[in-house]
Amino acid sequence: MSADLIHRWLRAGQLDLPLPGSGNTAARWWKLAALAENDVVAGRLAEAHADAAAILTELEAEAPRSGQLWGVWAAEAPEAVVTVREGDDGVVLDGTKAWCSGAGICTHALVTALRDDGERGLYAVDLSAPGVQALPSTWSNAGMRDSDTRSVQFSGVVAVPVGKPGAYLRRPGFWHGAMGVAACWLGGARAVAGPLYRAVADEHGSASSDEHAHAHLGVVDAALAAGEAVLLSAAHSVDGAPGDPRAELLARRARAVVEHAVDETITRTGRALGPKPLALDARHAQRVADLTMYVRQSHAEKDLAALGRLAAR
Repeated sequence: MSADLIHRWLRAGQLDLPLPGSGNTAARWWKLAALAENDVVAGRLAEAHADAAAILTELEAEAPRSGQLWGVWAAEAPEAVVTVREGDDGVVLDGTKAWCSGAGICTHALVTALRDDGERGLYAVDLSAPGVQALPSTWSNAGMRDSDTRSVQFSGVVAVPVGKPGAYLRRPGFWHGAMGVAACWLGGARAVAGPLYRAVADEHGSASSDEHAHAHLGVVDAALAAGEAVLLSAAHSVDGAPGDPRAELLARRARAVVEHAVDETITRTGRALGPKPLALDARHAQRVADLTMYVRQSHAEKDLAALGRLAAR
């Protein structure tokens, strides 16, 4: 189970990663890619914990303590809004937050909430606190099922403000985190491509003499190499200038290249190998389902349009 794996990684220190812009950003992203290559869902949860640690550091808040597993719950849905009010005990959260990955797995979370002045604030929440309730799951897809993504209800929950209102979205590190997600996509794509690499390399298998399989692998390998290259270039840029306002351009470019690699990998591995791995290899089938769902964190053509506008400036 992915939940067991993420906690094993946590206990073993596997989630203690270099911070973005620290001079070792590439090492951070390669580690995230490796974790997602092992298990897409656990890698996704690992990325959120590592992102939370980076956010807390950048916004000068208390870092995660030993044994804590953090999520970042920042999705905004019109039908699910968390608001902030000042209570006798300090800042209090009320409302429902949608798309909370690790709802029953994480111990703590960073939660965005709407203030009276219309700004979005960021708040640290102990998920064992009174008033926090993960709602029943409505997840229907096999992909990312083990991420335990569901809505969470907050009823008078005491929280700790993190940074100034609006700082979560305005900081350069927001886009560094977006590239960490792309690193996980890349790791998942490597895992999905594994059977195709092995099939072509197997001298006794039919794919070893199938020119179409060779061509499919050539495209997949080039796409994965492009994803690695753009992330490595971006990592060097982040380390050289952590506060560079071009971080959004770098992130959108990297995510577009890696998303393309994911699409090519899923499609061409399936076309080259046919239904057998999807039908008979449970681990491969789950990876394909997980990665297909995970990459939909991208907003597709909307993100490409945003990249085009930035690139034209």
